[in-house]
Amino acid sequence: MPADSEATTRKNRSTMWGGLSFWSALTLLCTLWLVPVRTAPCHTCRKLAESFLKGLERTANKNFGGGNTAWEEEKLAKYARSETRLLEIVETACEESDFDCNKLLEQIEDQVETWWFHRQEEAPDLSEWLCDDQLRLCCPPGRFGAHCKECPSGLGGVCGGLGRCEGEGTRLGDGECVCDPGYSGVLCGDCADGYYREKSVNGSSGACAACFHACKKCSGPEDYKCLECKAGWILHDNKCVDIDECGTELSRCPSNTYCHNTDGSHDCRGCDQSCVGCMGSGPARCKKCARGYKLQGAKCLDVDECSERALACPGLNEACINEVGSFHCDCADGFIRRDSICVENKAPVGPEKGLFDDMTDDEVLVLQQMFFGVVICALATLAAKGDMVFTAIFIGGVAAMAGYWLTEKGDYMLDGIMKGR
Repeated sequence: MPADSEATTRKNRSTMWGGLSFWSALTLLCTLWLVPVRTAPCHTCRKLAESFLKGLERTANKNFGGGNTAWEEEKLAKYARSETRLLEIVETACEESDFDCNKLLEQIEDQVETWWFHRQEEAPDLSEWLCDDQLRLCCPPGRFGAHCKECPSGLGGVCGGLGRCEGEGTRLGDGECVCDPGYSGVLCGDCADGYYREKSVNGSSGACAACFHACKKCSGPEDYKCLECKAGWILHDNKCVDIDECGTELSRCPSNTYCHNTDGSHDCRGCDQSCVGCMGSGPARCKKCARGYKLQGAKCLDVDECSERALACPGLNEACINEVGSFHCDCADGFIRRDSICVENKAPVGPEKGLFDDMTDDEVLVLQQMFFGVVICALATLAAKGDMVFTAIFIGGVAAMAGYWLTEKGDYMLDGIMKGR
């Protein structure tokens, strides 16, 4: 066998119990090494054994998969019992997120290897061999508790076939029967309260069926076949009649609530907001009117303080706003509150207008032309005195003004002449 293949096999064996990754194994070793195996629940062990057997089925038709399978099987033993196959199964036995499964798998290395190499043929049921016999986490069906005692059984099986044994299949529980709905007793052979025994076709005892909802015991499903009533009801002519707790001393409702009768019971409900104490729902059942309300006829109705009080809001420029059971004061229209006083809401004063802010565009244009004309006249006067510099400036200014009028303003003037302006 090549040296690298042998090294790989040894490496796989050393990491076989590391879960799905090195870090998973490291975490489990650091945090769970000292946790007793017996603390693992039975269902975790059963689930692990089931997953392991599925891995057996999945790898049943595989081999080593190397370049020389015949040589490897001859040197390393058959793949069916090989450590290579065991590694493949273990690596997928637990989901990476299943903490309990990985914890248990880390702790039972010796047991799994023992079963794999030495006990498969004599103990093919891995769950029974591992979970029941070796780890003692589970019990066989029909047994419970630390010593796997027998569950109570009857003609129909465990708990008469009408319930389950508490702790069955595990090392926990007290073995008492937890009966199906409608049944009671040690072996679930009796009908529970609210149920009666039906008669079968051949006259033998039948199943337990529900009574009328108010009956604790009955002889049939009808409301007139009650033998005993549930709490909140009273038996009258074989019928269970509701007790009105609100008409007796049975009700104890806190202040500002009233008693409301229900089938077989009662509850306490809050009074209307207009009441201080009440005998029922609404403003007509008040014992006394709350503040902000007054009795009008048979009802406690809201008081309009704004109309009844001459000075409900004594502040200057205040207006009264009525509310249900109360009122509040606010500033009148056109006023706002500043420093607890209602003052006139004046528009903010803007900056002062400039000298030309109110002038139209045409007025501004005329003013510009007048200014330009004054400048041209001054230049013409200087030019008349023979100054060549001012003569050149004058000629340039006249040319610029002529060009301005002949382009933009020229069209404007021509259009005005054509329209008779």
